[in-house]
Amino acid sequence: MRIANKTIYDMIKFNLGNITEELNKVNKVVATGKRITDLSDDPVGLTQVLNIKSSLSNIEQLGRNISMGKSWLATSESALSNVQNLISDARVLCVGMATATTDAEQRASAAQIVQNTLEEIVFLANTELSGRYIFAGSKTDTTPFSQGGAYSGDNNPFTVKIGRDATVEVGSDGDATFGTIFTTLSDLKSALEGNNVSGIQAAMSKLDDHFVHISTKISDLGSKVIRMEIKENIFQDMDFINTERLSEIEDADITEAIIELKSKELAYQAALASSAQVMQLSLLDYL
Repeated sequence: MRIANKTIYDMIKFNLGNITEELNKVNKVVATGKRITDLSDDPVGLTQVLNIKSSLSNIEQLGRNISMGKSWLATSESALSNVQNLISDARVLCVGMATATTDAEQRASAAQIVQNTLEEIVFLANTELSGRYIFAGSKTDTTPFSQGGAYSGDNNPFTVKIGRDATVEVGSDGDATFGTIFTTLSDLKSALEGNNVSGIQAAMSKLDDHFVHISTKISDLGSKVIRMEIKENIFQDMDFINTERLSEIEDADITEAIIELKSKELAYQAALASSAQVMQLSLLDYL
């Protein structure tokens, strides 16, 4: 029974289509280096790949959070260290101004130094990082302190997420951080201007308390940095493990893929040659 030319053509087209599809798939593997690019390649493997990529994306985001958090903490520590130095300088000034050998004119002159110190601490209390105020609580877009030291932030420190259920305060409640230091300096200035020795001594005692308070804040920042660095190391290990696992599931054996590609190319060329021969024979039926 003679087979119609259209049937022969359809069979050839079908066979060539299958071989072409296989050739394209292998070529894609070689080009991308991935053995899984579609659901049909490996449904179970693809599900694992998507889950691992989701985990890697989450780890990457937490890593960015930690990096930002460490920058905030470092900036805070630098600002508070400078505040502590200014408090120490102000206390030294008090010691000199509280002696009996210091006169009213000298104390009045020292009052300007205290005013400068007050302004410098206000400036440090308004420290910004990438346009966000670190001592404004959660109101990071609001300048926390006025020139007189009045607070405009809130008491909810800015936090960053460093784990599924873990957050760290990297910003600060400026009111709790600086307390009454601005009042103390204002009172000290007034005492110096009024030649009030007892007022100077009272301010000196308060400056000691402020120094200790700022030291505690700096220590707290250091402990947070250590916690973040531990988390950072854990995430780096998790990233490495997940990346290795992803490679095991997803990556192709390139040498094997190239061999398969060459095999498919030979099969395709053979199919083309065979198809041409068959079509030529079918034409002879009409001669």
